[in-house]
Amino acid sequence: MASIRRTLSPAYHDRTHQNGVSTFSVQSPPHKLLSGVFLQKYSRKGHTGWRRPFFRCLAFFLLGFLFGMTPFGGVDDVRTHDFSFEIKPPPVNVKQNLDNGVLRREDIVVDAVALGIQTRSDRKERVDFIPRKQLIVVTPTYNRAFQAFYLNRLGQVLRLVPPPLLWIVVEMNTASMETAEILSKTGVMYRHLVCTHNSTGIKDRGVHQRNSALEHIERHKLDGIIYFADDDNIYSLELFETLKEVSRFGTWPVAMLAQSKNKAILEGPVCNGSQVIGWHTNEKSKRLRRFHVDMSGFAFNSTILWDPKRWQRRISDPIRQRDTVKEGFQETTFIEQVVEDESQMEGQPHGCSRVMCWHLHLEAHNLIYPGDWLLPKNLDVVLPISD
Repeated sequence: MASIRRTLSPAYHDRTHQNGVSTFSVQSPPHKLLSGVFLQKYSRKGHTGWRRPFFRCLAFFLLGFLFGMTPFGGVDDVRTHDFSFEIKPPPVNVKQNLDNGVLRREDIVVDAVALGIQTRSDRKERVDFIPRKQLIVVTPTYNRAFQAFYLNRLGQVLRLVPPPLLWIVVEMNTASMETAEILSKTGVMYRHLVCTHNSTGIKDRGVHQRNSALEHIERHKLDGIIYFADDDNIYSLELFETLKEVSRFGTWPVAMLAQSKNKAILEGPVCNGSQVIGWHTNEKSKRLRRFHVDMSGFAFNSTILWDPKRWQRRISDPIRQRDTVKEGFQETTFIEQVVEDESQMEGQPHGCSRVMCWHLHLEAHNLIYPGDWLLPKNLDVVLPISD
């Protein structure tokens, strides 16, 4: 039987279609085959042929992104206020028993260790911030034999008082370098003031020194509890802790040694709890005073000086000590400007049962330096040098 075999004409290799794309044959290379398919497929669509694969890729990308973000396991509700890290180790055999010299261990589960973030409610319960009142201690001082001793002693007491505390030290006419050096070494926050008032013929220079401090407090509107602490008195640390409990005006008894130094006097309030109901006094010449208090036996709120409306003060005149009153009446005339009667006072401590301040009158008036402090001649000592 005869077979007929047709061969491809060589003319088909060079044959082109009407759109200008050449045909391909089975014997063509693979890259030419693929290029011919794609060119033939997409060249008919023109420039819009890339949109379909682009949107397909975008759709698959979004679908995979959603699958990746979807949790497939159980996830507990996580809140910011109970977020914590917990370390839960596997059960560990820790218990030890000795049986015939053999060490045995039994099962004991170790409790989980939690490193948690505290909730806001817990923080509010723990942190109860109560601002402390500032103590403003006013000390008049002057040049005398025991000045350095007194200032150093008082400065060491104030150093133990918890802050905030401001120590205002006032000198007459000029600020001495010696006083400034003592104050800088105490470690207490201080202000060194100078009273320029003419002190000629004044019996008590401390009146104008305290007034200079009051003017400074009123001008700068310092907020705190003002206390006049003379440098020659003896103070307990408990006194300064009690001062922070004063609201308007606080007072307490002061023990003092009489001028004759043959008896002790207790001067100050008699209290029923914190209510002042009477006064301690032993001197007949001072029974005419309205309030029987020593200068170091009271303290008051500084806002009384520069905010009279807060305390409903009727008189708006500046509160100052007066140098025209008789000796021994300085305290009562000053207190009468601050309070009206005992109902506005607070007895400190409870019941006024303890003495926290002592006034001993141990001044050396006519002595510049203690005797035998300075040696007129140096000692000549010769020491032999030996090998």
